[in-house]
Amino acid sequence: MARTAGSSGPRTEEAIRSAGLALIATHGYAAMSLRQLAAEVGIQQGSLYNYFRNKQEFLFDLIRTHMQDLHAALDAALAPEGGDPVERLTRFVEFHVAYHVERPQQVFICYSELRSLEPDNLAAVVAMRRDYERKLSDILDAGRAAGVFRLDDVRMATLAILAMLSGICTWYKPGGRLAKDAVREIFLGMVLALARGEVPAEAVEAAPPPALSRRNGVARAGAA
Repeated sequence: MARTAGSSGPRTEEAIRSAGLALIATHGYAAMSLRQLAAEVGIQQGSLYNYFRNKQEFLFDLIRTHMQDLHAALDAALAPEGGDPVERLTRFVEFHVAYHVERPQQVFICYSELRSLEPDNLAAVVAMRRDYERKLSDILDAGRAAGVFRLDDVRMATLAILAMLSGICTWYKPGGRLAKDAVREIFLGMVLALARGEVPAEAVEAAPPPALSRRNGVARAGAA
């Protein structure tokens, strides 16, 4: 990929991030080399160090930026604070499903490459993930306090809902049997049933996603 003549620093940085996402999603962090990344962008390998110090910092920045964007987008989707817990839970589900469908590479890397982060970087990302979980827990707590949700264990319900919704990045395929809107409505019905106590949280599969294959830069384990 030839570098665009006269490209600016921000444009080159964006090209590096885009190429890095695709390479890691396709080959994995361990297999991606900085030489390969530089070649994909069309710059000298040494030029990469104008944007990050090493490969680990690059991965951490990709995941951290993803989590920051996720938080900001969720806050916008839930604004203003307060209000009806059912409506807020509905908005949470709609947002989470749409975000995971629209950003499969970022989501895939955020899940699959946590193991590749060094301890301090991993701790920072885990803290951001827990903050995201807490936003869902707060909605469920408010619904339980209002008497509209029947949950014995909000923490378990939070993890069960997130495991169910996030699994979409392993199997959803645009153009498959179900459209995105149909998937969203099915998920919404299941989440509301769980929150209302119609389905116990223990019944929701909360295990890690199935073994993933890398194809076309996106995790797949089937198709809707």
